[in-house]
Parts: sequence; structure tokens; C-alpha cells
Amino acid sequence: MSNLLTPAIVDCPYCGEQLEILIDGSAGDQDYVEDCQVCCSPIEIAVQIDAAGQIIDIQSKRDTD
Repeated sequence: MSNLLTPAIVDCPYCGEQLEILIDGSAGDQDYVEDCQVCCSPIEIAVQIDAAGQIIDIQSKRDTD
């Protein structure tokens, strides 16, 4: 089995810093909250994964949007 953890870069919608996150392609589409590593604000992350486990799209937004 191949390693489906893929690094991805997202921008924090609060402080603007670029953050590296790891996406598990074997888990399918995902919606979760991850705290910013810089300002500690909660970021809503939405990931779309295709049938092959590849990332199609990643979106990050404030948890209040």
C-alpha cells in the first residue's frame, strides 16, 4: 500500500500565514477544523479527493464564515 499522506499548503484566513498540512487521500472528502500553527485560530478545512486518492481541491476559511 502506498503512503497517501500528501503535504499541502493553505493560507490562514485570520493571520495570512501559509501553513503546511497533511492530507490523507485514503479518507476521501474531508471537512474538519485545524488550529493555525501561528495564531491558534480555528480554520475550517474542506478537502475534495478523487477516486484515486488525489487532492482535487482544498479550501480554508474562518469558522465564522
